[in-house]
Amino acid sequence: MDISVLGTGMVGNTIGAKLISLGHRVMLGSRTADNANARAWKAANGDKAYTGTFAQSAAFGTLVFNCTKGEFSLEALHLAGKKNLEGKILVDLANSLDFSKGMPPSLIICNTDSLGETIQREFPEARVVKTLNTMNCQLMVNPQLIREEHDIFICGNEANAKNDVRRLLQDFGWKNIVDLGDITASRGTEQLLPIWVRLMGVLGTPAFNFHIAK
Repeated sequence: MDISVLGTGMVGNTIGAKLISLGHRVMLGSRTADNANARAWKAANGDKAYTGTFAQSAAFGTLVFNCTKGEFSLEALHLAGKKNLEGKILVDLANSLDFSKGMPPSLIICNTDSLGETIQREFPEARVVKTLNTMNCQLMVNPQLIREEHDIFICGNEANAKNDVRRLLQDFGWKNIVDLGDITASRGTEQLLPIWVRLMGVLGTPAFNFHIAK
């Protein structure tokens, strides 16, 4: 599959490398075609790795990962272009974190709305699926880093889109995938981030995750 990954930070680099290891062709997208992080990532990941602008990447992929910082996600997606996202699954990993007052961050969008919902409203022809936003990027692509049972959450308005993303998550190694329903469930998963940040401080490591026991 040809996959677009928007964002050249740790999350984008990690997701892109994992997808290439699974046999997919991946174009890492950024504001400029000559982004230094993207060039380094391409050099490290072989002939299935491509780089380009947000628009070039979104046009390249049949499926798109949003790995941009949440406060810039809407701008990045508009640069990617509505036409390039139309009809495609848009996997949203971002969180709208506000670090303007230091640590711990607060949420820019919360309570009665979420970034996932905002993206779906702004890009109604895209098929937004929210997942992978409640953990460290290394754990996203390697759930075996934690030996105990732990879960990943997924939500979105379209069942078929969620099923396609579920298969990708299973390829990453995920077993416990909890479907929370439509895209409004992004409110809940995004609001896990403040407690995640606190837990990271208490535990002294980002290598942990949530598990639902019943």
